[in-house]
Amino acid sequence: MRIRGERECQDCGTRWSYYETGSPNCPDCDSLRSVGLDERTRHTASPATLDLTAARELAAADDLTGAAERATETCREFVRRQGFVDAGELAALDDTYLAATELRYVAAAIDRSMRTGDDEKQYLLALLGGADRGERPAPGAVPGSLRAARGLACARAVRAYRREVDTYLDDHPDAAASAALGTLLEHVKRVEALDGDVDPETAEKLVRAAREIGTYLREGEAGALVAARERLDRLA
Repeated sequence: MRIRGERECQDCGTRWSYYETGSPNCPDCDSLRSVGLDERTRHTASPATLDLTAARELAAADDLTGAAERATETCREFVRRQGFVDAGELAALDDTYLAATELRYVAAAIDRSMRTGDDEKQYLLALLGGADRGERPAPGAVPGSLRAARGLACARAVRAYRREVDTYLDDHPDAAASAALGTLLEHVKRVEALDGDVDPETAEKLVRAAREIGTYLREGEAGALVAARERLDRLA
């Protein structure tokens, strides 16, 4: 959506930035009566914090099922609120978003499982311990039973980012980037058709390609786009 992010309250005169608060309410008097001071700018991002305290407490109490359920809900809400166009500028596909997306899928898979082994438990605890800092286990550490969850999480995160980049390109057309996004989407669809059951390193390559396309658009680094194309070509 396009908004006027710099606001002035008509009741008390306070000025604030919706881009920073994510709220239409005046931060001083809570009034909803305000006027925009700038031009309408595309904006999809919202301030959000990934708080896994409750899920960690359940895990510490040896309630793995409860921890998985709470983590799924928390990460779903966090991911839902994220956007990658901030006041007209394209943001990166960040580690916290990726970790939250993976934790959501891994926790849901464990919650559905009839039995949870030590490997699955340790993997969930590793994600719970570091997702809010953007930490994810390396591809080689993924248990075979959670391979599909990791792959699907990567595909869904990349799809969401690709959609936002496509929106950004409405205002900043770039034929080369659009073509690369099309190729990226085809690979995402293939992983989704397999329900995420691909080698974790393959899934990670989709993430790297998406990030390289973003780097090209944000920084004008042509080499990043070349790297993304070559990475995607090797996946064919």
